[in-house]
Amino acid sequence: MTYVVTVDTSIPTGAPEMDPLQRAGSVALLEDGFDSVESIDGPDGMEVDVLDTIVAVHPGGAILKVFVDASALEFAEDAVRAVVSELLERSELLADWTVDRCAVELHPEDARESLAAADGPEVPPADPAARKARHAESPAAGGDEYDAEAKAAEVRARMLVLADELRYFPPPMFGVLDEEEAESEDADYDFTVSPEDAKLAAGALVYSTDILVDELFEDAQALAEDEATVAECERPLWHLEDLPERYALQYDVLFARRFLVTVIAMTTRFTNGSFHQLGCVAEELALKMLLDAASASLDLFGLLDDGVKAALDAFAESVYEDADYMWLYDESMDGIDESPVGEALGIEPMSISSWFTPFNESRYVHPYAVDEPKETVS
Repeated sequence: MTYVVTVDTSIPTGAPEMDPLQRAGSVALLEDGFDSVESIDGPDGMEVDVLDTIVAVHPGGAILKVFVDASALEFAEDAVRAVVSELLERSELLADWTVDRCAVELHPEDARESLAAADGPEVPPADPAARKARHAESPAAGGDEYDAEAKAAEVRARMLVLADELRYFPPPMFGVLDEEEAESEDADYDFTVSPEDAKLAAGALVYSTDILVDELFEDAQALAEDEATVAECERPLWHLEDLPERYALQYDVLFARRFLVTVIAMTTRFTNGSFHQLGCVAEELALKMLLDAASASLDLFGLLDDGVKAALDAFAESVYEDADYMWLYDESMDGIDESPVGEALGIEPMSISSWFTPFNESRYVHPYAVDEPKETVS
């Protein structure tokens, strides 16, 4: 069975945060290390095959997503922890780093279903299309055996706990009025967001991040196995087919990996407190995808009420600087960014060749994903 193992690593306690050059060097060391590993000896002689890896480095360490084929979840986790620890020890520059977490992260409902159905007739299907169809079913489809209200309460509680991990964004960014605004007699608001609605929205974003990343891993793996672009791929995809359709022939496996790293880099900055602004068009599209995933997670469990919707809308308005990226989804506006009309409207170039180019020198784009600088002719 294929598992995605998430590994959180950190630089030594008290060490200064890494600068961009150090982060780029760390990426190279980790990626080179994984390139030399094809399989890992797991417990009791079990062999665990390494299918793919993604490395996302931030100022305080790195997040690794290791795609492995193993006979059991525990074997996958133990084998990946062992190989990551060995890679760190072998590198003089990374020897003092620590492995803080090494775990397979399953959607809670997937985990419950997997445990309940192991070796039985209800084992979750291996085929991605069948899994996607099953995820789309109503959570109440199990009838009397499924307590939808209890599950919704469980997920809601989990999201409220996870909200604390979204460190950069205070409640006002989710539409919560500060005390002065709330008490102002002149204020005229048709709808206000409660602190609890804001917290639930924040938690939904964190909750959905792991689901989104894992499913993007599966999309990238599907393109690699089929040696196809999104337009050519015959199997269903989780998210990449939701990107602007006009460039579907250019969404190949390299693009999928760059986009996945962009999602990881963006959400890492969300959760470690280093986020300032979106760095490029790809991050604008990634945020749209994350917001859609959060709304879907909330809606799946009946948690997407008007207050939480308003909180997510306020968050989007706070983070996006403009909505120009939405032109990419309107086929009638193809090329407007390169036309006199677009120039007059102040729309920046948005062709796919510039999606991973930083908006300006102060913006961050992960070294793996960033576009190569264009040569200038003097």
